[in-house]
Amino acid sequence: MLSLYDTILNGNAKGAAAATRQRLDEGAAALDLVQQEMVPAMDEVGRRFECEDYFVPQLLLSARAMKAALELIRPLLAAGGAEPAGRVAIGTVKGDLHDIGKNIVAAMLEGAGFEVIDLGADVPPQAFVDAIRNRGVRLVALSALITVTMPSMKTTIDALSAAGVRDMVKVMVGGAPVTQRYADEIGADGYTENAASAVALARRLCA
Repeated sequence: MLSLYDTILNGNAKGAAAATRQRLDEGAAALDLVQQEMVPAMDEVGRRFECEDYFVPQLLLSARAMKAALELIRPLLAAGGAEPAGRVAIGTVKGDLHDIGKNIVAAMLEGAGFEVIDLGADVPPQAFVDAIRNRGVRLVALSALITVTMPSMKTTIDALSAAGVRDMVKVMVGGAPVTQRYADEIGADGYTENAASAVALARRLCA
């Protein structure tokens, strides 16, 4: 029998989907699969990444496997009224077209039980404002991968303040050129240097 935990840990998307179907057919509860197998598997992926036992390719493969399992489980969670760990709007800021890091963080957050609204890349500040107002987002995750787009993070946070929604959310920032000092300067609530630590930060900010 395929282990859902192992298929995610090993980045086997087809296996993860098959294991999920098998467990659901056997009567396993969707929420139990998330909490007892999927979240622990992605936590272990994050731990291995931190220890440099895993690198970005393994992280991507595990995230893809986790998504394959989630595709089957998400409708059941919604039908059962399961509450997500938090609702997050994530995007790469205006002017920045890079999305691989953002995609990994989005997948890791989803694997940790968050509802993720992925706004994509080159996202204007108003899109984040709209997500907060219209979709009940309580955490905003901003990514910038090149130095010249870092000011867009401040522009976005300023736009949240101007729209009167800044106090409704926590804002976390990350990306290759971003530092804790810069996060503090622009008034972000948290900074994360990689996808694995993003989950821990998001949990802390949503607690």
